Amino acid sequence: MPDVIVEHADEGWLVVVEAVTSHGPIDAKRRAELDQLLQSPRLGLVYVTAFSDRAAFRPYIADIAWETEVWIANSPDHLIHFDGSRFLGPYD
Repeated sequence: MPDVIVEHADEGWLVVVEAVTSHGPIDAKRRAELDQLLQSPRLGLVYVTAFSDRAAFRPYIADIAWETEVWIANSPDHLIHFDGSRFLGPYD
């Protein structure tokens, strides 16, 4: 299971947050595992990997899955978006 799952009821999303210190980043393999585990016909899935700071983020940049987000605790008002056609939202 992921570290945190939050339902964003207004948007119909499940926001799935993994702390890099507990499981590692949401890479392509982990994203496929979570897709399988959390598939929902009514809720879109949004994936976020959480880091304490940019120094903790740097070693994992190449591993982050496309169409996911990165949140850094010491810059809490910002997200880093990894590609995709939208910023913060589920993908089919």
